[in-house]
Amino acid sequence: MMKKTIDLNADVGEGCGNDEALFALVTSANVACGAHAGDEATMRATIRAARERGVAVGAHPSYPDRATFGRVEMERSPERIYDDVCEQIAAIAAIAREEGVRLRHVKPHGALYNVAARDARVADAIARAVRASDPELALVGLAGGAQIESARRHGLRAVREVFADRAYRPDGTLVPRSEAGALIEDAERAVAQALRFVRDDVGETICLHGDGAHALEFARRLRRALDEAGVAVRALATA
Repeated sequence: MMKKTIDLNADVGEGCGNDEALFALVTSANVACGAHAGDEATMRATIRAARERGVAVGAHPSYPDRATFGRVEMERSPERIYDDVCEQIAAIAAIAREEGVRLRHVKPHGALYNVAARDARVADAIARAVRASDPELALVGLAGGAQIESARRHGLRAVREVFADRAYRPDGTLVPRSEAGALIEDAERAVAQALRFVRDDVGETICLHGDGAHALEFARRLRRALDEAGVAVRALATA
């Protein structure tokens, strides 16, 4: 494999118990901002743990929906989404500053992420919110999706994301979690998919879900496979 660089990220601060172990393996952390999971205490603790491990910290905003962990689409106007994202970024950015950490990126969560991948109006609302919050923040979105286009249109650094542990449809979209086979349970398959994405330069960051049943196993095996393939694993801030 040609020499390449990739970021390895995980969604954290969601009360799943794997964060500390994942921080030894990933290079970027998407921290829940309280809308779908987490609160001020968990944001602070997660940011501190990431700082100690040298892991880049980003915001992980979502629909305001703790009942379904932010995984159900909501009827919400672009203006409300803009406000939601601005409020969540402001909340976590304030805590990060107090902890001596600068936010590096924003990655929407769950249903909001998936809607932004296909709906330009929602993607635009998120991009506008990120730019208004801090134009130096990178915006992470599904490779090939509308969020990438919106980020670039608003002058933001767009980071194309791929998934090791999610199944894809032929058109490049993710298989919805509501469908059978949406989550990849086999570590070899997950690693092979991730390596293929790196080889083909499909994305700049690979996501491993911190709440997945096999999150740690997948992360360890993927990190080892990337090292063996000569791929440099670096945070979004330095990639």
